[in-house]
Amino acid sequence: METFDHTDDLQGATFTATNLRGARFIRADLSGAVMRGVDLLGADIDAPWLAEDGSALLINGVDVAPLVEAELNRRFPGRAERRAADPGGLRHAWARPEEAWEQALERAAGLPTGAVEVQVDGEWSFSQTLRHLVMATDTWLRKAILKIEQPYHPLGQPNVEFETDGYDLSVFATEPPRYQDVLAARQDRQKMVRDFLAAVTPDELNKERRNPWAPDHAVTVRSCLHTILNEEWDHLRYALRDLDAVERGARGTRTESGT
Repeated sequence: METFDHTDDLQGATFTATNLRGARFIRADLSGAVMRGVDLLGADIDAPWLAEDGSALLINGVDVAPLVEAELNRRFPGRAERRAADPGGLRHAWARPEEAWEQALERAAGLPTGAVEVQVDGEWSFSQTLRHLVMATDTWLRKAILKIEQPYHPLGQPNVEFETDGYDLSVFATEPPRYQDVLAARQDRQKMVRDFLAAVTPDELNKERRNPWAPDHAVTVRSCLHTILNEEWDHLRYALRDLDAVERGARGTRTESGT
């Protein structure tokens, strides 16, 4: 099976009567792609930044982006608050994914031993997803907002395939940790966000910081918090999707990890 990666430039390519049945596009840039007369039955598209810049996603001439956003907000009560602008609104907005994640943790705890380490279709396991949220909090709160020189918890889960700039990979654990340790690290980082929001002022929200992935670009403390909230909701959706698959007995591969 042919494989293309970041070294291949297919910009402007034309695929005519091409059989792409079962093809997987992972972190691919399909912005501006034009598809005509295509068979999309059973297609599964995940685009977490779908409505962030206001761009349209047209299917048969219908902009479906607002419809997708509305449905996600319905499925995940509290998600619509992730763009709160003032301290009180942000505190409430943060409490909502905390509650939702608590329910997800309870659900995961009821699964057979080792289920939190199962990777569905090569995606992160439930445990790895929690570790990634530790890393995301460290990036946007501890590094960007608080400007801590070495902000990363060793149990954080970086995405080494495309996010190697901006942190030293040597600080992260090389062996899969015990799930109990992952839970402790995650709870610690959640508390950090909660404590920060408890004391933040409107003026502080407007202060500028460097974008941790693009230091030449300025972001506000508020926008950093919005990114943290986005990470929480997006990865909750992924985690629940994969827990559904695990519960259905989907075939996965288990990472070697302590329990």
